[in-house]
Amino acid sequence: MQESFHPVEVTEGLWIVPEWRKPPDVQAINIVLNPGLAFGTGEHPTTKLCLLLLQSLIRGGEYFLDYGTGSGILAIAAVKFGADLSVGFDIDSLAITSARQNAALNNIGPDRLLLSLVPSKNDHAFDSGYGARIISETNKYDVVIANILLYPLLDLAERIVSYAKPGAVVGVSGIISEQIPCVIEHYSQFLEDIIVSKMDDWACISGTKKRNPSIC
Repeated sequence: MQESFHPVEVTEGLWIVPEWRKPPDVQAINIVLNPGLAFGTGEHPTTKLCLLLLQSLIRGGEYFLDYGTGSGILAIAAVKFGADLSVGFDIDSLAITSARQNAALNNIGPDRLLLSLVPSKNDHAFDSGYGARIISETNKYDVVIANILLYPLLDLAERIVSYAKPGAVVGVSGIISEQIPCVIEHYSQFLEDIIVSKMDDWACISGTKKRNPSIC
């Protein structure tokens, strides 16, 4: 099983490295993962697209939300890129366990990276199990990314976007090229300046949250 996983170069200077492999470039940003427990090994085009988007957006000091964190790869990457706080939500408790283990592999503690099951709509802050408080208020994050699947992206669109500050960037992925028009149409009520990036037959759609307070 372990033999099938190899270091993945997402772009120059950014590698995803299985914990039992040696980083090919010790000077690079290396995200160390146990890739067997949850989605997000770094090999899938949607993960790569989201990593590239995230790398282009994090300048230092941001609050980042990874909605559907899986292995925690994006949440971990955000910290390594310079985010002040990275938060990962998931509906699967095994994913949260996996993400916490992966955060530990990267020597990232709960002062920088918080992980929890998706909060209910009425939760504003709650104990994460780390003894810390997760920030889950709306209009709080500088960057929000959801790399999940088409129907959850559509069903949860307003909620996903609600976490972003007005003017913040929201990215959604986990969709194939033929689904792009449907997702753009749905998210255009919340986002403007929408951009599409593609890899193979997969896509990542991003835009800035509208500042109109009547939206979201």
